[in-house]
Amino acid sequence: MPMIPEQAIAVLACARIGAVHSVVFAGFSAQALADRILDAGSKVVLTADGLNRGAKQIPVKAIVDEALATCPDVQTVIVTERLGWPVHMEPNRDVWLHDELPGVEKDCPPEPMDSEDPLFILYTSGSTGKPKGIVHTCGGYMVYTAYTFGNVFQYEESDIFWCTADLGWVTGHSYLLYGPLLNGASTLMFEGIPTWPDAGRFWQIIDKYGVNQFYTAPTAIRSLMSYPLDHVLSYSLDSLRVIGSVGEPINEEAWQWYYRHIGKGRCPVVDTWWQTETGGVMISALAGITPSKAAHAGLPLPGVMPVLLDQNGVEIEENHVEGYLCIKQPWPGMLSSIWGDHERCKNTYFTAFAGYYFTGDAAKRDENGLYRIIGRVDDVINVSGHRFGTAEIENAINETPGIVESAVVGYPHEIKGQGIYAYVVCNEADKSVDKKDEIIETVVRVIGKIARPDIIQIVNGLPKTRSGKIMRRILRKIAEGDINNLGDTSTLLDPAVVDEIVENAQKIK
Repeated sequence: MPMIPEQAIAVLACARIGAVHSVVFAGFSAQALADRILDAGSKVVLTADGLNRGAKQIPVKAIVDEALATCPDVQTVIVTERLGWPVHMEPNRDVWLHDELPGVEKDCPPEPMDSEDPLFILYTSGSTGKPKGIVHTCGGYMVYTAYTFGNVFQYEESDIFWCTADLGWVTGHSYLLYGPLLNGASTLMFEGIPTWPDAGRFWQIIDKYGVNQFYTAPTAIRSLMSYPLDHVLSYSLDSLRVIGSVGEPINEEAWQWYYRHIGKGRCPVVDTWWQTETGGVMISALAGITPSKAAHAGLPLPGVMPVLLDQNGVEIEENHVEGYLCIKQPWPGMLSSIWGDHERCKNTYFTAFAGYYFTGDAAKRDENGLYRIIGRVDDVINVSGHRFGTAEIENAINETPGIVESAVVGYPHEIKGQGIYAYVVCNEADKSVDKKDEIIETVVRVIGKIARPDIIQIVNGLPKTRSGKIMRRILRKIAEGDINNLGDTSTLLDPAVVDEIVENAQKIK
């Protein structure tokens, strides 16, 4: 469904009657939607005729119709009118929401649920290519989203909170809908993109509604950084008290830009680390209470017990030493299963290190106990025995003038074991300039010669999910030349960007 009130109402209605909901981002292909419907065993689909995305309009109902051609168990499709488009309505299956509402009683008693009853399934891509249906339950998830929202963002009565995430992602579930509403908060929904009709759209909305807490993704911040600062300076942003980041580690340059130009040097930055599987924030500053440090997620939330383990599963006590980030004790919001495959859940998260939840991330801890997320464990590159987190090299590359963002992966190197392959996005003004020597100079200056990228590929964009995460497993396979086994690309913002990267990578090779 589009990012409209009917979508939020539908999710809350499912929770009220005890129906397990599975929100699928409306930009997915018909095949990706069908895969999720079939895996979940869904009987009812709620959708809309279409949606607005910037200057474009997307025929959502047509995508649903295509998906349902392979989903015979779906009995009912409820369609919300958004654009007023004529759409195909399958007899005895499809109904308009506005036709059905008058016949529904206004009283709907909530269904009593056990705390361990499933609340929702949310699909996240796995390295195998088959999406994992992460299951969260009624009691623990709601307790944890309520607890984390109130404490991380320091919400106060009458504040306006804005999380820019789509409801189709866990950030939208936890911090657009459930977390804020469980705290009685006013939460803002947005249907659109941050650069339309211009790059001041976010800032205009903040001023218009007097937003007090703003929560967005580093990918959005870096995108907006590439536009003239006039788009920011046109707005006061005086209402802001807290600004947050979610989805991936935020590089220091983006953190500083965000803090200086959006937070005006007075708003604490909460750089939150968590996962679909954790249900809510695990490591973050508590706004205005605990310390906030550029490019560091910060301290664990009270009650959360992260540890760093070495490759033998031994806890690392020293500071400034990289290790595998694991959680030592359970927390209320942890996943309960992978839908239909509990064994996969056990093997993915609880067998790598016995007695720990394995996050799949690498991290460091400073002398004050603040955690810095280095990146996925399989995003750590071993170059001639020297280990580098991809985020560390990317931060250096991004300091090069004219660079918008980058993604670094390792690839097999005959001498070094692994070489460094960098995919780099430049500003429009610098796309005609050869930036490779300048990038290498910057990396050498920031980290050292050992971290110099072996291959630099200038690209127009990076493969990202709608939640803003760069799909590094795809970039890794391209760098390795394994272009016939790219896995699931259905969660990408723009799948076409992969074809362009593959074509140019083959020319480089």
